[in-house]
Amino acid sequence: MRITPASDSALLVTFDDRVSLEAHTRVIALFRAFEQRHDQRVRNLHPAYASLLIDFDPLSATHQELESLVLSLSSKLETPEVLTSDLIEIPVCYDPEFAPDLANVAEHLRLSPEQVVTLHATGQYYVYFLGFSPGFAYLGGLPQALRVPRLATPRTLVRAGSVGLAGEQTGIYPNDSPGGWQLIGRTPQRMFDPLQNRASRLRPGDRVRFRGISRVEFEQLARDKEPGD
Repeated sequence: MRITPASDSALLVTFDDRVSLEAHTRVIALFRAFEQRHDQRVRNLHPAYASLLIDFDPLSATHQELESLVLSLSSKLETPEVLTSDLIEIPVCYDPEFAPDLANVAEHLRLSPEQVVTLHATGQYYVYFLGFSPGFAYLGGLPQALRVPRLATPRTLVRAGSVGLAGEQTGIYPNDSPGGWQLIGRTPQRMFDPLQNRASRLRPGDRVRFRGISRVEFEQLARDKEPGD
């Protein structure tokens, strides 16, 4: 573990120089330990693949004080508990209308579209962190057989709920936005709702699986979805 000042009001805690689930479980364990303290000196916490950035109030704390707190909390971490988080199921419709890149992905991988869908929907994923846009979760654990590059030219508009592939990850666009991931489906669930106490449907450390649904079920769930529900 390395602890280094990142600015006059931030401390960076790095657990490894490589992306690994082992390192990230330590990141999440420290992230949750800070959350549970509700320390007023800490303004924000930013977990990443193998590091945690701690943004603090420089008028009420010093780098040395935060470093001492990090060392104290780290000595008590029980990282195996991180992996016992609830498994969150996300319904996804892989209908061609919602999957403009599915055929190309299948061709690139030398699989049938049905095989791509089956592999994606039977996997279990892990939320590494949120970024890019509010509620956008980077999900690790994508099977090797589904790894494809980003689009050469990003789309100017990707619809909210679109499920995509990029490199070693899969993810869900929580809002309408530009994006360059290869789209293979869409969920009718709202992934980010500022009216909820927990605005983001997913948070770092969550486990996720996808459940394939029909177009009829998609439309029914979409009709049932209301802001603030």
